[in-house]
Amino acid sequence: MRQKRAKAYRKLMSLYCMSFGFRQPYQVLVDSEMCKTAISQKYELVKQLGVVLQGEVKPMITQCCIHELYLQGKSEQPAVDLAKTFERRKCNHREAIPGDECLSDVVGATNKHRYVIATQSTDLRDKLREIPAVPVVHLNRSVMILEPPSNATLKAKESTEEKSMHASTSENALVASTSQSSEPPRKKHKGPKGPNPLSVKKKKTGSDAPKRKPIAEAASSPNRKREDDEQEKVQVEPSDPAHKRKRKRKRRAEGAASDGEDEVEP
Repeated sequence: MRQKRAKAYRKLMSLYCMSFGFRQPYQVLVDSEMCKTAISQKYELVKQLGVVLQGEVKPMITQCCIHELYLQGKSEQPAVDLAKTFERRKCNHREAIPGDECLSDVVGATNKHRYVIATQSTDLRDKLREIPAVPVVHLNRSVMILEPPSNATLKAKESTEEKSMHASTSENALVASTSQSSEPPRKKHKGPKGPNPLSVKKKKTGSDAPKRKPIAEAASSPNRKREDDEQEKVQVEPSDPAHKRKRKRKRRAEGAASDGEDEVEP
């Protein structure tokens, strides 16, 4: 498959997934004509369905479609064998009806089970285009093609988007109304504003600030004690009378000694 076509198919399947809830593995209803064409052209049907739909697939077939293959005799036995490998989808038809009518009945008016239809019948494809959200696959010679979305599909997509938009707006309005009713509006407290942080002088850090000893440490330091003792001695010395007497005696003795030396000299 070419890259451009693969990109277009990927976008188309993402549309079905986002807007209509399609999920992997995709349920693919195959009709009897598709089985016969795949056998005649030696086409790997299941593998190519996975390539075109860009994901895992679960091929299915109804009992009415298999009955059509049985009616065509032994010549279509390979197609019958291929159909038997698919999962059987109950169509709840007591008597077998044509395959086109069976598939249109299974899809219904809204395709609520989200089937992908793989068919070679042009009449069935025309009917399915009138039903929204029905991906249709067919073989054109040896190329499998996923048909673009029909007008009914595009209209259904627009309506679902509008509903989702209205639902989201209504939910937001409900949430806003409940929040307003439950919590009264808070008044802003106007007080004095603080100083501009750019104009405030920075505090000095530990390295910049002058180092000062605490009062307790200064009082208990040994240098402080020595200074206090010396001050006490200085205050005590001039007021002690005994100390004064000793000094006077010392001075008298020194004076007498100096007089004796003067007399001895010739």
